[in-house]
Amino acid sequence: MLSMIETAIEVTEGRVQASVIAEIMAAGREMLRHPVDLLPYAREAVTALAADHRVVLITKGDLLDQERKLAQSGLGDLFHGVEIVSNKTPQVYRAAFARHGAGADQAMMVGNSLKSDILPALEAGAWGIYVPHALTWALEHAETPTTDSRFRSIPDLSVLPSLVDQLQTLP
Repeated sequence: MLSMIETAIEVTEGRVQASVIAEIMAAGREMLRHPVDLLPYAREAVTALAADHRVVLITKGDLLDQERKLAQSGLGDLFHGVEIVSNKTPQVYRAAFARHGAGADQAMMVGNSLKSDILPALEAGAWGIYVPHALTWALEHAETPTTDSRFRSIPDLSVLPSLVDQLQTLP
C-alpha cells in the first residue's frame, strides 16, 4: 500500500486526492485478505527437496507482507532459512548462498521470473531453474538465457526433485 501511495503522490506531483488514497488503502486491505495460492506442486517439491537438501526461500518485497504470505502458505517449517530482500541482485544471491550453503556454485535458484530470479542467480554462479507462469508482470520479462549451461526451464514444480537428482550426477 505504501508503494502505491508513494507512486500516487509522485505521479500527481503531490496533488493526489484523499479519495484516491482511500481507494488505494481499500485495495491494499483487500489484497491482505486474499489467500495465498501456491503454485501447483509447490508443497510436494519443497517437501521432497527439504528431506535431502538445504532449501532456502529468497523473496523480495515488503517484510511484513512476505512474512504474512509465508505464514499463510503453510510451508514455513519446510525451509531451512528465509531471506526477504529489497532487490534480487547477483551480490544478494552470492551473500545468501554463502550464508546458507557452500556458495553460489553449489546453489540453485528456482523461480518464475527470468529477470529477478534466474538471471541474477546465473550471474552469481548458481543454477537457474525457470518455471514459467501464465501471469508474469511485464517488467519481469527478459531474454531466455538458453546458451547458459546452468539454465534449465521446467513446465511445473512436479519435475523439480528429479531434475535436482539429475543435475547432481553432472561433473
